[in-house]
Amino acid sequence: MTQRHTDDLTHMQAALALARRGLGSTWPNPSVGCVIVNHGRVVGRGVTSVGGRPHAEPNALAMAGDQARGATAYVTLEPCCHWGQSPPCTDALIQAGIARVVVAARDPDKRVDSQGFARLRQAGVVVEEGLMAEEAHDILAGFFQRTTAGRPLVTLKLATTLDGKIATHAGESQWITGPEARRMSHAIRARHDAVMVGVGTVMADDPDLTCRIPGYDRRPVVRIVADSHLRTPLTKRLVSTAHETPTWMLIRSGSDATRRRAFEDLGVRVIELPPSPAGVDLTAGLQALGEAGITRLMVEGGGQIAAALLRAGLVDRLAWFHAPSTMGGDGWPGVQAFGLEKLAQMPRFKRHRVTPLGDDLLTEFKRHE
Repeated sequence: MTQRHTDDLTHMQAALALARRGLGSTWPNPSVGCVIVNHGRVVGRGVTSVGGRPHAEPNALAMAGDQARGATAYVTLEPCCHWGQSPPCTDALIQAGIARVVVAARDPDKRVDSQGFARLRQAGVVVEEGLMAEEAHDILAGFFQRTTAGRPLVTLKLATTLDGKIATHAGESQWITGPEARRMSHAIRARHDAVMVGVGTVMADDPDLTCRIPGYDRRPVVRIVADSHLRTPLTKRLVSTAHETPTWMLIRSGSDATRRRAFEDLGVRVIELPPSPAGVDLTAGLQALGEAGITRLMVEGGGQIAAALLRAGLVDRLAWFHAPSTMGGDGWPGVQAFGLEKLAQMPRFKRHRVTPLGDDLLTEFKRHE
């Protein structure tokens, strides 16, 4: 391996670390990292700003100033080449005098999709593609999912006993996992644009669904409730705090108009979906969330919504916290029955990472393609 390739890997790793830092705060835009290096010295660093603008490249160029001329820019996603609410990043790189651009992943957006590379090359900039592409795709998975499939990446989070239970038969559930696991759950929540639960969880637990991490002050996670008939009481915390933290409701069309207005008056955004025998049409719901800009969605419960998503093939990742305890058959399962009759029908996942958290264990999975 040459010294130049080693340096390229080092700087791209730094750009990827910047991109990871922005997850959950840049939607509808992707979180991108950019590092600018001139004669072996880092002169600029940038990540997509909270809310998605400015992009990573102009942020890094602003830090680099005149030292960007003749430098190399390491970017985790192909620079945009179209006018939106901000100028093209390709033009900013060219005007700054960047001589070489090393990019991890191509942008599948039809407005870009290799056209950014072409624009840079036409201006005489050396472009190299695909360095650490797999790592970049992992970070950009939500943006890619929304761009290509129209819906956000879905992470289903479960916190269960070893035998898959989330509550006793009487409904007691706090707490199955320990404090380390609960802190990690909040950290994962912070890396998503939105968190969703079913109305049953709201009725049983009255959750906040906020990121309670010391020092956390980024864009608040959008809280979403799948509630086909608006059964959620107006006194629940998600509703009473909707003016402070964004709260959305997925409902069936034809729900009571007066009750809907009551929620909207309290600051809740109501998203109406086509009627479905299952209550909320989650496929249509995810498409609506994609249209609203959500790229990464964390689903936290309960068992019915977990089953519905798995049955529909809508779960892309699993974050499964296991506590070293058992509850038995009379406990509430983390995933309710969803009509499985044959092994071939099972949703399958591959293990991605295992993390010990005190006495608990977090196992992360990705959908088996």
